[in-house]
Amino acid sequence: MTDLGRYNRLRIVKRTDIGIFLDTDDFGEILLPRKYVLDTMRPGDDIEVFIYNDSEDRVVATTLTPRAQVGECAYLKVVGSSKFGAFLDWGLPKDLLVPFSEQQKPMQKGYSYTVYLFVDKTTQRIAASTRLEDYLSMDGSGFKPRQSVDCLIYGNSDLGFKAVVNGTHLGQFYSNETFQRLHYGEKIGAYIKRIRSDGRIDLVLQLPSQQGRDQLSDAIVSHLRQNQGVSTLTDKSPPDDIYRTFGASKANFKKALGRLYKQGRIAIEKHRITLL
Repeated sequence: MTDLGRYNRLRIVKRTDIGIFLDTDDFGEILLPRKYVLDTMRPGDDIEVFIYNDSEDRVVATTLTPRAQVGECAYLKVVGSSKFGAFLDWGLPKDLLVPFSEQQKPMQKGYSYTVYLFVDKTTQRIAASTRLEDYLSMDGSGFKPRQSVDCLIYGNSDLGFKAVVNGTHLGQFYSNETFQRLHYGEKIGAYIKRIRSDGRIDLVLQLPSQQGRDQLSDAIVSHLRQNQGVSTLTDKSPPDDIYRTFGASKANFKKALGRLYKQGRIAIEKHRITLL
């Protein structure tokens, strides 16, 4: 089976002046244009190529790397529009269409959006959608609390930020539990906090654990040793400064300072902490 909008390994059938032709199961022989052909490519060789529709809607191959494949999400910029919808730059000569019917809200040129790529069953063309809820699952029953996941931030709500989880599901970060600034299109590692009774996924950036607490305490001591035993980062410092240095929330940082103080390992002053 040859998958439109994805990478395929195909056999070279023949070499011509306009390029090489590749054998597919579903589209017959398709062209890899001459500008992508290497001198080492010979009939009978199997090569890895991306299959898509060119500007004339022909199924063709390319060795270029798109920013996403069908079945994946990506954060892409709108570069134009027409009576059919908005067009996104996805790294290939022909821009990617988001039909008006697949836009959660009207898309504007120059702005970037998280989209899901799919093959339109009616036109058999590759398209994209900002209606992620129509394509990705909100049932997190296959996940477990504390499981590590990869997230793509795609929107916000009154509760916090929305994220694509492992490219297949949707989840939620809560503002009161998120200690760093998140940005649309940002890819970040996170954890499953819990699976709610309705199956929806709640996410956190860090897990509270004894191991994590010990690691943070060690990181603070190491930071002090590297700075002649003194640091101006205290429990009054901005959360962003703390996160940039230790990758921790201000709340966890303050707890670690408290433990180190009780252990007699540091002195806490108004504008600095000192290693004892």
